[in-house]
Amino acid sequence: MTGSGTRTVSILGSTGSVGANTVELVESQNAQAPGTYRVVALSANERVDLLAAQAHRLRPEFVAIANPSRYGELKQALSGSGVEIASGPQAVIEAARRDADWLMASIMGTAGLEPTLAAVERGKTVALANKECLVSAGKLFMNKVRQHATTLLPVDSEHNAVFQVFDAAQTNAIERITLTASGGPFRTWTSNQMKGVTPAQACRHPNYAMGAKISVDSATLMNKGLELIEAHHIFAVPPDRLDVVVHPQQAVHCLVTYIDGSILAQLASPDMRTPIAYALGYPRRIMAPTRRLNLAELGQMTFEPPDLVRFPCLRLAQEAMAAGNGATTVLNAANEVAVAAFLAGNLAFETIPDLVETTMAACASQPGEPLSLPAVLALDSQAREHAKRALKNVGSLATTL
Repeated sequence: MTGSGTRTVSILGSTGSVGANTVELVESQNAQAPGTYRVVALSANERVDLLAAQAHRLRPEFVAIANPSRYGELKQALSGSGVEIASGPQAVIEAARRDADWLMASIMGTAGLEPTLAAVERGKTVALANKECLVSAGKLFMNKVRQHATTLLPVDSEHNAVFQVFDAAQTNAIERITLTASGGPFRTWTSNQMKGVTPAQACRHPNYAMGAKISVDSATLMNKGLELIEAHHIFAVPPDRLDVVVHPQQAVHCLVTYIDGSILAQLASPDMRTPIAYALGYPRRIMAPTRRLNLAELGQMTFEPPDLVRFPCLRLAQEAMAAGNGATTVLNAANEVAVAAFLAGNLAFETIPDLVETTMAACASQPGEPLSLPAVLALDSQAREHAKRALKNVGSLATTL
């Protein structure tokens, strides 16, 4: 922290759901205790209106817009504010490199990989809400975290929950980590019912309001598979000691089983402000304006195993995690292509796993784990090209919207 106890913070992806909630929490904390946080840098992809409004309120030193075509609009919106403005991917990396005690990495997709690595190399604290850093480049990313003695704080609700009940001093006493899943909007649907699912139906998550991509991933259970891969890297737990249980109420966010038979769980209402607040205040806890979980009102909590036949994306993620050698990089790239095609009406929902599996098979000869950023990006690009070529051959799989 800087003098007088102020924590300096930067927020990459400040206009997305996680970023906007982080901004809200920073402002609420400063309203209670002025000067608790000072914002150094903000970045966004192209939401100029919201980014400019945040910058006017928070007065950061530096603001980056990833889309260069929006630079003029942002410059005009912040005219006279004294805020330094830049555009393009390198500007986002510059935002990540600005000197801040704490950085929220919430840029979605592989676009967030290079800026987040740049933030890690500063050796401060990184709150991670980008799956691709660990799914596409897990070994590379965690090597950088160790090399630069960076404090890594997981922000995904499940990983943040594990972090809270994980005894890092006795990792040998941990028998199993179990992540919970809501089951998505099609938890009780048959395979036949899922034929012809529309993007609007797939994006109707039962508990969270999220972006289209992550909503579709939740509907296929791919999101839970990606989270298993993240947990494998964050907590250095082998794949055979990680699993998933479907818990529709989403009150329990994780279960950590110890060798004496004890199971520690973290419970909270399903609200991303809880894990964001935990990371923002760490190692102390700060107030988050979330609805408190009332167990008596909840009445009951149920748990069931995931159905890997109806939801094969979870199985594919587990297989990729076990295979190593870049398989998770391929999995992530193929899934992004498949989900984008589904949202555009060019692929049926039930064939998303088919396209992913086809791409994984085509890229199975990868010689080893990519351990540099160019190697990760090259494999990611190769997988996307395979997926796009495969997509051209599945015209009959297009859904009717």
